[in-house]
Amino acid sequence: MGATERWGFYLSGIKFGILESENGQVFHQPLNLHTGEFGAREVLTAEFQLYQEMGKMNVLEAMSRMDEYEKGIAEGTDKFETAHGEIFTKRCDGEYTQRIVKFPKYLMADGGKVFAVLTSYRDQCAVLVKEGCEDKTILKTWKEKYSAPLYNMKQKETIMVPMRDGVRLATDVYLPVCDEKVPTVLIRTPYGKNVGASMYYKWVKRGYAVVVQDTRGREDSEGEWLPNCFEVEDGDDTLNWIAAQEWSDGNVGMTGGSYLGFVQWSAAASGNPHLKAMLSSMTAGSAFIDLPRRGGCYNSGMMAWAFMVSGQRSNTALMDRDDWDEVLDIRPLEEMPRKALGYDIPFLNKYFEHMDYDDFWYMTDWKARTACQKVPAVIMSGWFDDNGMGTTEALDLCENFEDKKVILGPWIHSGNAHYDVHGLDLGMDALRYDMDLICLDWLEHYMRGVDNGIEKTPKVEYYTTGANEWKTSANWPVPETKELVLYLDGAAADVAVKNEGTLSMAAPDGEMTDTFVYDPANPATHIIDMSENEIEVPEDYTEEEKRSDILCYSTETLTEDLTITGDAYAEIYLSSDCEDTDLMVRITDVEENGRSMKLADGVICVRYRNGYDKPEFMEEGKVYPVVIRTTKLSHTFKAGHKLRVTITSSAKNFTFPNSNTRDGFNSVVNKIATNSIHRGGVHASKISLRQE
Repeated sequence: MGATERWGFYLSGIKFGILESENGQVFHQPLNLHTGEFGAREVLTAEFQLYQEMGKMNVLEAMSRMDEYEKGIAEGTDKFETAHGEIFTKRCDGEYTQRIVKFPKYLMADGGKVFAVLTSYRDQCAVLVKEGCEDKTILKTWKEKYSAPLYNMKQKETIMVPMRDGVRLATDVYLPVCDEKVPTVLIRTPYGKNVGASMYYKWVKRGYAVVVQDTRGREDSEGEWLPNCFEVEDGDDTLNWIAAQEWSDGNVGMTGGSYLGFVQWSAAASGNPHLKAMLSSMTAGSAFIDLPRRGGCYNSGMMAWAFMVSGQRSNTALMDRDDWDEVLDIRPLEEMPRKALGYDIPFLNKYFEHMDYDDFWYMTDWKARTACQKVPAVIMSGWFDDNGMGTTEALDLCENFEDKKVILGPWIHSGNAHYDVHGLDLGMDALRYDMDLICLDWLEHYMRGVDNGIEKTPKVEYYTTGANEWKTSANWPVPETKELVLYLDGAAADVAVKNEGTLSMAAPDGEMTDTFVYDPANPATHIIDMSENEIEVPEDYTEEEKRSDILCYSTETLTEDLTITGDAYAEIYLSSDCEDTDLMVRITDVEENGRSMKLADGVICVRYRNGYDKPEFMEEGKVYPVVIRTTKLSHTFKAGHKLRVTITSSAKNFTFPNSNTRDGFNSVVNKIATNSIHRGGVHASKISLRQE
């Protein structure tokens, strides 16, 4: 860098810091939110974390390494690596994307000189830009659309807000300095109302009140911590409290992801008239469709999260263990927290008391509890989001609703934050840097009545992996798709995998069976890193599929590209010598080199094949139809590849192994099951896909 250069740090179009690089040091002037002035010039140190907290950008690192970036660009190659091990690939002239890491830097350069660095995360975008170059970035659009003066912020006030049963919830209120009543952005969180609160300052600067609340039993709030159970009622009460405040105009929008998405849909389920808009990101869904009881199994993959929130205050360090294999083998499950952490987790014990869907689980089921009201919603998720089935429920709920905008990317639960995930190259356009702009447009339109045209933009924007391109549609499911049914069939002459059959366009004439032995003591593995707390990542299952308890069915080598977009449904005909078992179905892309990458999956505990509230056990020798809905996908299987469907009865790290007994996943006694998949004739097992 030159002797002195002046830069600005922006989040969602708002400048929150002025930075300068001088003689190898970086100086900054952070924005004073209360006065609107920038502070005194001081050395930026690693201890100052505000920019990182706001925009997931290490500004000191970016400013200090500009010379390295420009040296790499000057090499003129499509890929370069810096002295610090950062890898960048060329997207186009003057644009370079950082690879392999979470929250990658996006470099913009002119004449070999970097003038901007961008990072994205879910529905926000941070921009570090050289003074005078703002209009070369998305900041130009922000300036054109939102040129009104920004508001200063009053001092935060913390209020204990009473719920209908007398329990008080700790609530922080941030208000703009103004005389008129204002709309409100509400965030309800179990992770601590002060954690990441700076990312919400942008709403206050735009003239919104911001209310951040610890959910019941969390951090500074009163009451019992029972995840998901009280969110309909508490959301309803909080909305009414906001509307009654003297500074409120009665209009409330909600934002947030994961559990913070769950509380939005729960509040909407109450039918509260003050909720005017939602920004739902990676939302959690109902227990038996999403977590923790997906398909009626019990999701071992959520135990890292359960450990993190096991105390009054969240502790992410509790997720990071090197003994998860041993921990997940502890039975009965009630003893796991005590042996692993040294104390009980009361909400897990409550979960284990309710094996089947009942009134307890109904309390947590926002989809089932939603009546007629549909709140205008931006719905954001990714194909590899481990709460993706929660978004599936939201999409089902809003299928016939006009006031929605759906954005589905090639993302994991952290969302809009990777160009590469577990060996899968997502392409140069995988990330979006306009999500926060879309979200503000949405709130402005539905809460302030601004005619900004957001409701006229495509209802659905989705990304097709393989082809690596964004597309639009009038709805989800995509109306232009057609059903593609592939039947499980026998082995081809050139099978490459043991127990590999084929997928055929027509059902086999005669009925046949493929049998495997499932031993709960030796379960197949769902390939994840438990400490990462991401359980739906794509992965290479090539070696795992060689197990004798995994059945594989593949298409012939494709002679032309095949694009699949939507949900898939597997209809499997099963017989077993045990009363119960699980079925796990995966869809993989088998590349020319044989690598089998998992794209989507679905799981069910077979006793719940006819409903989660009425377990029905199997009789030996009888054949049962079992329907499994998978996670969503949009993927182009390239010519030369194969589409593969695999079936097994276990997924260690994703679900606790079914004991094949009536005690299911929480048994100290296991039984080995001989499971048979029937195909052809009247029991033609198949998978139904949607083809573009």
